[in-house]
Amino acid sequence: MPKLWTETIDAHRAAVRDAAMNAMAALVAERGLVSLTMSQIAERAGVGRATLYKYFPDAQAVLTAWHERQITEHLDRLTAAADPAEPAVVRLRAALQTFAEIQHHSARHHGGELAALLHRSEHVDRARHRLREFVENLIAEAARDGDVRDDVTAGELADYCLHALTAAGTADNHDAIHRLVTVTLAGLEARAEPGV
Repeated sequence: MPKLWTETIDAHRAAVRDAAMNAMAALVAERGLVSLTMSQIAERAGVGRATLYKYFPDAQAVLTAWHERQITEHLDRLTAAADPAEPAVVRLRAALQTFAEIQHHSARHHGGELAALLHRSEHVDRARHRLREFVENLIAEAARDGDVRDDVTAGELADYCLHALTAAGTADNHDAIHRLVTVTLAGLEARAEPGV
C-alpha cells in the first residue's frame, strides 16, 4: 500500500477514534453513565454503529480510551510546565501548581461515578507511577541543589506532595489552589543546620 494511503487511513482511524471519545465524553456529561449506548456514541460521533464497533467492542472501551487520552494529556501538560531551562525548584513549583489545577478541574468535571469507575483501571496505575517518578526526580534534583530538604527521601516527599494536592479538587477558587501549593512547598523547604 502506498505511503500516502497508509497515512490517510491512519489519519482517518485516529479521527474516528477521537470523534467517538469526544462523543462519549459529551454524552456522559449530559446523561451520565447508566444509559450510555454504542448507538448514542455512534450517532453523536457522526459514524455508523458498525464502524464504531470496528474500533471499540463496547461503550466501556470507548470510555477507557477517552480516559487514557485525558491522562496522557495531563501528564504531557505537567511535563511541559516544568521548563528544563529553569532550576529544579522552579520546575517543581510549576509542576505542582499544574497538578493542583488538574485536580481542581477533574474533580469538577469528572467526579462521582465516573471517577470511581475509571480510577480502578490498569492505565491509571501506570500513570500514577509515571507521575510519582516525575515529581520524585524533580524533588531529588532540587534537594541536590540545596533548595529542598534532604532528611526525607524524595519518594516520600513526592507522595506527600501528591496526596496533599489532591485537596485542590475541593478548593473554592484559584487563589485557594495557589495557597495550597505554597503550603505544600513549605513542607519541602531545606532545613537550616542546627546552630545556624
